[in-house]
Amino acid sequence: MKILLVRVSSLGDVVHNMPVVDDLLRHFPGAEVDWVVEEGYVSLVKLNHGVRRIIPFALRRWRKSLFTRATRLELRQFYASLRGEQYDLVLDTQGLMKTGAIMGLARLAKGGKKVGLANGTEGSGYEAISRIFHSESLAIASRTHAVLRGRLVAAHAGGYRIDTPASFGMHAPQLGTKEGARPAWMPEHDYAVFYHGTARDSKKWSQDNWVLAAKTVAEYKLPILLPWGNAAEKQEAEQLAARIPGSTVLPKLSMLEAVALSQRAALAVGVDTGLTHIAAAYERPTVEIYCDSPRWKTEGNWSPRIINLGDVGQPATVDEVSAAIRSLLGQPVPGSGQV
Repeated sequence: MKILLVRVSSLGDVVHNMPVVDDLLRHFPGAEVDWVVEEGYVSLVKLNHGVRRIIPFALRRWRKSLFTRATRLELRQFYASLRGEQYDLVLDTQGLMKTGAIMGLARLAKGGKKVGLANGTEGSGYEAISRIFHSESLAIASRTHAVLRGRLVAAHAGGYRIDTPASFGMHAPQLGTKEGARPAWMPEHDYAVFYHGTARDSKKWSQDNWVLAAKTVAEYKLPILLPWGNAAEKQEAEQLAARIPGSTVLPKLSMLEAVALSQRAALAVGVDTGLTHIAAAYERPTVEIYCDSPRWKTEGNWSPRIINLGDVGQPATVDEVSAAIRSLLGQPVPGSGQV
């Protein structure tokens, strides 16, 4: 069986689509699974060894140079890659016009089908026009978790039931020529990471809260690493570092380095953002803080090592986050820097 997944963005949503691969391969051993994804997330999808072939999609970049020869060549290459196989199943788990159009271009084997969403969840960017490209459309409840949404589409298409917790199938990223290689910015011993940055200001936790939460982390003698994704977040990280003893502002990280940061963390504390969800996907001890986004949509509900706090208009308190950290890490080991 040959299966094509269409889930092009964003970072957190691509991560949340990973369990679809595990489900398909458990129910169809030997199936060949391909994935269309935005070019910036290709290295992330490569960490799932169940994906045979990744087809990069670069619409954001192509739009800026649509009439250049180089872009036209890339578009032809994308079309050729997409049309190079005949698929038994094509699954659109995003429900946008652009993902529907990609589905429409894909070729079906005899008896194959194209399956997508008949509706969106609350607050999603679902575009109903995407249904015109479907052979079948699956209606879901308006409050369906982001991970479950994709799994339900695949289960409907494949004729099976979801009977296991989500398994993300993501291997540890290799950053050097040797397995387990450590970049210069990564501490040799256990560390905590604070994912303080996010695209929308209303989803952020206050700097005062981060400083107070850091005092709980200090009980475990864990250095705190502060990543950032743009100039504004870097400035915020520097402001936090000036107030949090033992914290470090990281350099600009590549996608794989950012994944490794999450995958190796002894503790991840973060707002509703993609890198927090990566830590949860690897089942690292993770505290997810929701301030202005619905917790039901993306909360890590597949492992007891993930604690989800807050909700829309109800940010988690410092006491709640501190209690969650202690619950995940247990009693500090005096003087060790290890938990």
